[in-house]
Amino acid sequence: MRVDVVTLFPELFETFCKTSFVGRGVERGILQVQFQSPREFGLGKHQSVDDTPYGGGSGMVMRVDVLIAAFEALDQRAEAAGGPRARRVLLTPQGQRFDQGIAARLANEPALMLVCGRYEGFDERVRGFVDEEVSLGDFVMTGGEVAAMAIIEATVRLLPGVLGNEASTHEESHAPATGGMLEYPQYTRPVEFRGQRVPDILQSGHHAQIEKWRREQSLARTTERRPDLVTKD
Repeated sequence: MRVDVVTLFPELFETFCKTSFVGRGVERGILQVQFQSPREFGLGKHQSVDDTPYGGGSGMVMRVDVLIAAFEALDQRAEAAGGPRARRVLLTPQGQRFDQGIAARLANEPALMLVCGRYEGFDERVRGFVDEEVSLGDFVMTGGEVAAMAIIEATVRLLPGVLGNEASTHEESHAPATGGMLEYPQYTRPVEFRGQRVPDILQSGHHAQIEKWRREQSLARTTERRPDLVTKD
């Protein structure tokens, strides 16, 4: 998979792309991450990428011409290398809320373009040049870089060969195998710690009973903590 990131701050990703399984994916050639700064197409001696909003208001708005030039530069780079055009994903609080289903869908794309905003947002016309809009949730950050990292991590870990044990993605919270519910409680050694013991059923060796216990715990935990996931169609 190739991930193109449009960002004014590519240096924020330097350590991220070398760490843990994201770095492993890069090392193994499963993941390629490249960056494009809109600043390269900025205007004037200061390479401006934003301007004051029409109609007045506070803050600055990122220019459509500068951003689209960055998009097209990445597309041209991909074409020259014989790669596919990336699916363009605009990172904005107004987008669809990111979840495990979206992560799984994006993991099937050969190439993604994650567009990180700054300032007060994008010129509205930028939306006409992207394939979808995604949000991490109902809150606002100063830029889209953290959101891009979250999406890269959630998506890349689903790619074959990235994780040491691919089965670990099958029975975790929000996975299809769990019906989208929260994961059951997990325990490891020691058996007892400050009066809290590992449930006897997990030490019994009865796999069918353990599986039943885990399903019950998953349902109970989801009902208590995220009832919206139980009633979700």
